[in-house]
Amino acid sequence: MTTKARVLYDFIAELGNNELSIQEGETLSVINQNVGGGWVEAENSRGQRGLVPEDYIQINPGSTASSAAPSGDAHNANYYCPVVNQGFNGNEAWAANSNENWDSSQQKALPSQGSFDDEEWDDDSDDGKSTGAYSWSQSEEGGGTMQKGTAHHAMKISLNKVFSKTPNPEVYLLTKYVPKENDRLPIYTGDVGPVWLYPQSQLDCAVADPKKGSKLYGLKSYIEYQIIPNSTNRAVNHRYKHFDWLYERLVEKFGCTIPIPCLPDKQVTGRFEDEFIKMRMERLQGWMSRLCRHPVVANSEVFQLFLTYRDEKDWKVGKRKAEKDETVGVMIFSTIDPEIRELDPTEVEQKCESFSRFTKSMDDRVKELLSVGHLHWKRCTGPLQKEYQQIGKAFQNLSSVFNTSGYQGEATLTEALTSTGKTYEEIAEMIAGQPKKDLHFLMETNSEYKGLLGCFPDIIGVHKAAIEKVKEADRLVAMSKLGTQDKHTMEKNLSTMSYALQAEMNHFHSNRIYDYNRVMQLYLQEQVQFYETIAGMLKQALNQYTTM
Repeated sequence: MTTKARVLYDFIAELGNNELSIQEGETLSVINQNVGGGWVEAENSRGQRGLVPEDYIQINPGSTASSAAPSGDAHNANYYCPVVNQGFNGNEAWAANSNENWDSSQQKALPSQGSFDDEEWDDDSDDGKSTGAYSWSQSEEGGGTMQKGTAHHAMKISLNKVFSKTPNPEVYLLTKYVPKENDRLPIYTGDVGPVWLYPQSQLDCAVADPKKGSKLYGLKSYIEYQIIPNSTNRAVNHRYKHFDWLYERLVEKFGCTIPIPCLPDKQVTGRFEDEFIKMRMERLQGWMSRLCRHPVVANSEVFQLFLTYRDEKDWKVGKRKAEKDETVGVMIFSTIDPEIRELDPTEVEQKCESFSRFTKSMDDRVKELLSVGHLHWKRCTGPLQKEYQQIGKAFQNLSSVFNTSGYQGEATLTEALTSTGKTYEEIAEMIAGQPKKDLHFLMETNSEYKGLLGCFPDIIGVHKAAIEKVKEADRLVAMSKLGTQDKHTMEKNLSTMSYALQAEMNHFHSNRIYDYNRVMQLYLQEQVQFYETIAGMLKQALNQYTTM
């Protein structure tokens, strides 16, 4: 049975992944909600079918519930992804489908994010297979546990998709907290303004040597990667689900001040094909390299655990400690110690608005470049390649006709025409293969920045909410409902938040300049070589014709 869904966000399909491009406001027919991995199969009004991210669409509230909803759930759930975000007020801690209204008893039954150990939860077999549905139950301590069931067809929940609301900054604004030396995140005045403290030696790591493994007597298969940091030169092994865990921990801890780029999405089919494994490894390498370049993330305890754990026991102990971290969400600002003058709230608001305008404009332009790039790639591997093949074939067909004339003086011409036709066929193949040599890297860089820029609305939303709270404090002081000392604490903490945002924006701009310089040089170098090669081939073809 198909159900109708409205598209919430634009999504551009990647070539070869059986995906479907969709546009905001479009209406789709959802054919299969049980694909798994955060995807559904849908059909657009033109009859085109493919996979779309389930969090990019909103299924009609009157539609039949997904069979993947947890057993015992009375709601018509379109998707189900509980997310804990420190700093929410009360029951706002859980974010779910906008069509669902969770009551308090149901919320208590949901497990906190990251509360499962490897033995308790093995959600991704990495081969797209699953052996049963999962249901939620409440333990005696009030926490949730995940249990295997068989009543429903299973759908794996994509933990890479975070449904969040703006955390309440008031939790931090009224906090008088002196960070411990080990937790302290200093901010200094650099040549460009407030900056994080950068290490003397740059952390980096290599993602390499993907190997297929299995467990449960071969019922579950997965790909494991070696991660080799330059700080130890000692390899550690991680599966995709471990990257997923790290992503969730980083978002939970730093998501209010640092954009954490999304992981490359899980693949529904073809997980063990060589080309896909190579592509995923390349994207995981880019993801890890970007995090290694961030001075705060790279030096964090959870990230260092991921890179340098000694054995299985060390990994599990470190995981539990990271999952109990209290300085997460808006409370991360309590560890920030700017050694700079306190800012006026008006100045804070001006800088926040400036960053908001820039990130929104850049996001629009990055999406435009991605759209144009995808269209060009399709033309190179489709119509453009075919046009050059047709030109080459036409030259050779004309040469074949000339050969039938019987005229003795035209052998050189017919041979030259045939050679020219073959040259154009060779050019057609070059055109089809060229995007992988140059456009690929430009598109990958822009995809990374699309992910980064997609984090800023939430980050800036936290800062705007804090600005409004400080404005409200002025009114409360005038009404004698808030003391002047508390108001000053709020303004001081708002200033700290602003310096964190400025330091992060300066880090972002520095990386942006470096990344786009590098990728544009590579793109243009490959383009120059491409056209020089074509020019050389055409000159060679030209020289075969005699001058009359």
